[in-house]
Amino acid sequence: MTTRLYLAILLATEAAAIGLVSYHYASGFLALLLAPVPLLTLVAALFIGRRMRSLAYRIRRLSPEDVTGRGARREERAVGPDELSRSIVERAEEIRRMLSGAPSEVQVEMCAMGYRACVNDMITLTNLLNEASCAAGPIKRLKLRRLRRRATDALSDARKALPPSALRASRQEL
Repeated sequence: MTTRLYLAILLATEAAAIGLVSYHYASGFLALLLAPVPLLTLVAALFIGRRMRSLAYRIRRLSPEDVTGRGARREERAVGPDELSRSIVERAEEIRRMLSGAPSEVQVEMCAMGYRACVNDMITLTNLLNEASCAAGPIKRLKLRRLRRRATDALSDARKALPPSALRASRQEL
């Protein structure tokens, strides 16, 4: 279940409890005392929801498998040249964007891992494009060349953004 659903259930439970307590006790004092509880719960829910969507929270939850694209999503289905090229371009641009600021050592290492994964995907893309271009007409070949060019340009820009020592052997490879 999502966070919003949990919070909605929590709000409904509190409202029902307050209604039950106010019905059970004839005095309005207890009901008046418990009246701000749903409002405070709503404020807490909004705060938690905003925190869950924040960039810092998502970065802390980022794993090396997410960066390299080796998650379960990638293994579920075979991708075509269009999707693979688009994926390489998006990941390479994200690597370049991450390195444009002041990244930490861990972020640089994760970007290097992501770059290596993009290079491996580029090899796969090249093989797919070579196979597809054999049976393709002239217009389709131009489209395939454009896909290759976009991916190589994005990878080249990401490589320029990486520090010179980033692609040397990582700690696990030593």
